[in-house]
Amino acid sequence: MSRIGNNPVAIPEGVTVDVKDNVVTVKGKLGELTQNYDSIEIKVEEGNVMVTRSSDTKDQKAKHGLYRSLMHNMIEGVSKGWTKELELVGVGYRASNQGQKLDLALGFSHNIVLNIAPEVKVETISEKGKNPIVKLTSFDKQLVGQVAAKIRGFRKPEPYKGKGVKFVGEEIRRKAGKSA
Repeated sequence: MSRIGNNPVAIPEGVTVDVKDNVVTVKGKLGELTQNYDSIEIKVEEGNVMVTRSSDTKDQKAKHGLYRSLMHNMIEGVSKGWTKELELVGVGYRASNQGQKLDLALGFSHNIVLNIAPEVKVETISEKGKNPIVKLTSFDKQLVGQVAAKIRGFRKPEPYKGKGVKFVGEEIRRKAGKSA
């Protein structure tokens, strides 16, 4: 029994959900998302999206909860949006942006210039005495996560000093250094 898959997804005001030919389209004030699906049924009834499966095969059980979660993330994204914040911890680590170009100084011999997808809004916050923060906002949860993971991958936090690019609120497991 899929506990997640059986829960209906409420559709808030201002959001429309269309299901045609194994493609779900969700439109809202922030944008429009589409998702292909197979081997399950998706129905829109009484302001809710219901995901059902026809049998109890292993494949359908897995996809039941998956597509329900994807529908929830799409509806939440076009109505409220998704935000990820990355913190640059380290001496001399800086971030700045000009439009959709993110310029990162992460202790390498050169700056890293990253072109961000147009669907993702990027903002950099630099205050004196605090670590720089890169704020990513979009209606597509997968795209925000992918861009954030790419930025974090340039300099992952290391366990000895905790330097690197980390998510705001992320706890880094620290290790003791070598003792003489």
